[in-house]
Amino acid sequence: MTKKKTPATKAPTEPQPDASEAENRVEETPFEALASICSVLVIGLFILTFLAQNFVIPSGSMENTLLVGDHLVVDRITLAPDAKWMPLVRYREPRHNDIIVFIKPVPDDVDGKPQYLFLVKRLIGLPGDHIHLQDGVVYINGVAQAQPKEGMDGPAMVGEKVFLDEFPTIPPAQDPSGGVTEEWAVDSASHIANGDLIVPPGKYFMMGDNRHNSLDSRYWGFVPRENIVGRPLFNYWSFNTSEEQYEQTGFANNIAWLTHVALHFFSDTRWSRTFHRVL
Repeated sequence: MTKKKTPATKAPTEPQPDASEAENRVEETPFEALASICSVLVIGLFILTFLAQNFVIPSGSMENTLLVGDHLVVDRITLAPDAKWMPLVRYREPRHNDIIVFIKPVPDDVDGKPQYLFLVKRLIGLPGDHIHLQDGVVYINGVAQAQPKEGMDGPAMVGEKVFLDEFPTIPPAQDPSGGVTEEWAVDSASHIANGDLIVPPGKYFMMGDNRHNSLDSRYWGFVPRENIVGRPLFNYWSFNTSEEQYEQTGFANNIAWLTHVALHFFSDTRWSRTFHRVL
């Protein structure tokens, strides 16, 4: 008896697309490419404008909490005024000891033109607070405040000028530190009662953690609520930099600095501060 051989059958195969059809499917038109680029740019601009922003620390006023050369991601949402068009976002008002990025209320003179700078300081006084400085200690509503955890110890001063029992109220021409603005020298007197500075509604009092070297609300006054930009979240990159570097301008200096960063990226990056949370 012989076995019947079953003829082998081929598995059905899907029709293969024509090569020209495949090329047509993956090929992107110039208009589509431009639309994709524009979409990325719009999303990026939206994030940088409304959600988060990059800032670099140019001075030592917040040492050692923040160092010169720290690059920060700043949350622009949490402290923003409440918006009905984003109901799911968690908003809150600024609190004591928050580290705040804000627009300096008094413009600096840059090449003969007024320029409003972004600053970062610690929030010391809320609206209605009574602030008193004595022997280098800050008192809020009669309670002595501890020095910032990572800040510098010592009296509240700038240069050779020490302010212990009173706030600076002398004109800039007579001020050895050169930091007190004329407007604040006049205006501050109207907010002082019994030796305490009273923070008015809608205003905030800021100070740097490194009080030896910080031009802050002691020298140019209160920060309006609308000037508050946000709060730093974390330090995404920190590069060993001097304060003088950020004062230099010009194309040649920029090229020299970029070359320096490229050559010393690994050696001068503060790796321990990478993704360091700002508190």
